[in-house]
Amino acid sequence: MLEENRILRRGRRRRWLVDYPRVVPLAIFLLVAAVTFVSVVAIESGQAVREEAELNRKAQSMVSAIERRAYSNSAFLRAAAALFSSQGEVSSDSFRQFVTELRLDADYRGAEGIGWAPAISSGEIVRTEDLLSEGRVSRVRITPSIVDQPRSQLVPVLYLQPDTLRNRRALGFDMYSEPVRREALDEATKSARPTSTGKVVLVQEGGVEEPGFLIYMPVFDGGITDRVLKGFVYSPFNAGEFLASAGDLVGDDETGVRLYDIGDDKRDLMAELPGWKPDVPYVEREVDMANRKMLLVVQSSAVEVLSPLSMITLLFGLAVASLLLVVARLLTQQAQEDSRSLEWFAEQNSIRNSLTRELNHRVKNTLANVLSIVSLTRRRADNLDEFAQGIDSRIRALSATHDLLTQSEWGTTPIRSVIEVELAPYANAEDHTVVMEGPDVELAPNDALSMGLAIHELATNAAKFGALSRAGGKVTVIWTLVNEGLARIDWSESGGPRVTEPQKRGFGTDLIEKIVAHELRHPVELEFLPTGVRCKLLVPVREPNEFMLRSGPPPQKGH
Repeated sequence: MLEENRILRRGRRRRWLVDYPRVVPLAIFLLVAAVTFVSVVAIESGQAVREEAELNRKAQSMVSAIERRAYSNSAFLRAAAALFSSQGEVSSDSFRQFVTELRLDADYRGAEGIGWAPAISSGEIVRTEDLLSEGRVSRVRITPSIVDQPRSQLVPVLYLQPDTLRNRRALGFDMYSEPVRREALDEATKSARPTSTGKVVLVQEGGVEEPGFLIYMPVFDGGITDRVLKGFVYSPFNAGEFLASAGDLVGDDETGVRLYDIGDDKRDLMAELPGWKPDVPYVEREVDMANRKMLLVVQSSAVEVLSPLSMITLLFGLAVASLLLVVARLLTQQAQEDSRSLEWFAEQNSIRNSLTRELNHRVKNTLANVLSIVSLTRRRADNLDEFAQGIDSRIRALSATHDLLTQSEWGTTPIRSVIEVELAPYANAEDHTVVMEGPDVELAPNDALSMGLAIHELATNAAKFGALSRAGGKVTVIWTLVNEGLARIDWSESGGPRVTEPQKRGFGTDLIEKIVAHELRHPVELEFLPTGVRCKLLVPVREPNEFMLRSGPPPQKGH
């Protein structure tokens, strides 16, 4: 018993190879490929998580580096502010010595230095210009001139160390005359702590449009209740060099980084590192730049390709899948050859006898339909071209239904399938609507052929003159089961051009009302209403044993 079961199971597996010679190898290939794909996705998902974590780490490192730079600068400015608040006057030499003793380290890269700008009124302009001009060949003026731009308060640059040719360009410039600097000066005065400007172009640039920013620290005279603004110590920064110095601290030259000013609720690009690339994943982090919010955008440096492990897994999996595909294909071919060798002799007699009887039966029916179509078409055609065109379309409709019957091995065919195959050229068009509704009803082969001819004629007429000839037209085909042996099909058109009763009967009308009605053994109701053509067909629903493939001699009576 156990041996018989093993033989049966082995036989079933062998039948799978015979019955599905392409499906089985393909299924094996797809199964292995799917496992490979899932493995690659899992590997890449883990890699993506690692890359995201690395990107967040880099972003946080950049934020820490930038805030560290800003904090270090604020500490230097606070020290300078303590110098100016504790002494009445600070000479140029004293300020230079102070800056020298600060021993600014590498964290100060990107800054132009440390400067002093007193807060003065218009009456102190001459005295301030005298201080600016001490030891210089020509007199240094405060710019812009108060004549050109009248104002009651000025904050001109008096000292800026180190004393370089670049920094001397800024001496005498009234920072309170420029709106962005003035906003930061006022905020620093109000908060009494280091405050950064938004995006500006430093005076040191000499007209070159290099973005930068400044950090101000206010200096007051007096106590908390009666303090008076004395001036500001500040540091000017070149934004590009400042961002590059922060990037050096992180140590990744390939990472794209951008710094935006968002202090005014809008993004204004301050600086960008050379590694920036478009359409690359990135993360955003807010940066507290001395009492002003800025936005740091850091890109991923990962290359958008499969990781080495994923590539190895993919290639190995595809190689295994391909090998199994070849082996399975060879097995199916061998199984097919063996099966054909065993079954060939047994099938010959049965196939020959059955097909001969059935072919005789089917050909007679089909030729009868074709002869009727040819006869009616010849009588209705005015010329040879019209005759050939009519014959061609109707034979094609007959062929389409024959294909359905062949697919079902000349067994039962669903009403829906017959209607769908005849209306297929119109069902997917966007300018009109085709509705098909009804239960599952199976038809005998000859009845399906006759009904297919009727639907074809109705569809052809609708496409030429009816609802399918105009945008917005609608064809509705509804079938119902009247009883166990009869089904009704209702064809109705709407939304098309106005319909009038034809003056003479056409081929389609004769075909439906004569041939189809005769073949279906039930009358056909065809109406040409103004709103559209209406047609009702009654189709017999027969038992399969009435038309199934004959195994014995054909019946003697007519069919």
